[in-house]
Amino acid sequence: MAVLKQRRGFLDSEEGQAVKRTLQSMTKDSQYNTAPTYHPDAIKYADHLIPFVDKHINYLNAHPRLDARMYLSNVRLMTRIR
Repeated sequence: MAVLKQRRGFLDSEEGQAVKRTLQSMTKDSQYNTAPTYHPDAIKYADHLIPFVDKHINYLNAHPRLDARMYLSNVRLMTRIR
């Protein structure tokens, strides 16, 4: 059985706070598509919608080897409204 490895203290770290601020600023910018997306966990998300920031913070937290700076760069490219 696979074990989920997470970054320890990522959300409390300086890098984690910087990533969160960047994602929050993207949600305020109309140039990015940051609409909430479907999530199957009805207990945590009663309306089945996970906010943009939570989605990407959870992903970065679950993938410790991922370079957060490069990940944010890719998120910007993928969500940019043209």
